[in-house]
Amino acid sequence: MSRVTAYDQFALTIRETLSSDRKLAGVVFLALASQFMTVIMLAAAMAPDYDFGAAAISDLGVIPETALLFNASLAVVGVLNVLGGYLCYRSHGKRWLLAVFVLAGVGALGASAFPLDTGGLHSLFALVAFVFFNLEAIGSATWLSGTMRAVSVFAGGLGLVFIVLMVLGDAGNTAAFGPINHGGTERMMVYPVMIWMIALAGYLLGESSRPDATTQRSE
Repeated sequence: MSRVTAYDQFALTIRETLSSDRKLAGVVFLALASQFMTVIMLAAAMAPDYDFGAAAISDLGVIPETALLFNASLAVVGVLNVLGGYLCYRSHGKRWLLAVFVLAGVGALGASAFPLDTGGLHSLFALVAFVFFNLEAIGSATWLSGTMRAVSVFAGGLGLVFIVLMVLGDAGNTAAFGPINHGGTERMMVYPVMIWMIALAGYLLGESSRPDATTQRSE
């Protein structure tokens, strides 16, 4: 009787992950959120005199010491979000939800290609990314189940609330920012959905070997 080694078990796990759209999507989402959250933290620590309360996240894309790191990370976010959304689409078959993932990815790619100092284009792409990343969390509740469904709605809804507060604050009503100021408000548009994405990755990677719902596709 042959003995299964740790290497054999590891190789089997890799093969199973790569052969499952849902589990591969989990790997993609884990890579997306973990690298972006890490880069934001490292870049903020590297940027001279960076003010968490007053500065925008996108300021990291124009500060010379952090511009390349931040913009490259944001571009990776865009690409991986489209890829992850497509892998999930192969399971749930919802075209409208795939479109939401694609628009969020395009927003991130556009914001990386047109940094903050380019003006209006950056603001437009950043707004698209903020809105559609949070909408994809809410929309994903339509094919998730149990606690993960509730977490999706909560994370996306929370992000949308802070988007509204950001719009009000930027329009001149700075009281909308509250004690967390502009920088904290913007982070609350991003952090909940990134944490949700890490939770989604764990959900997808931890699934049992149940068949994908490809036979129950809906438009």
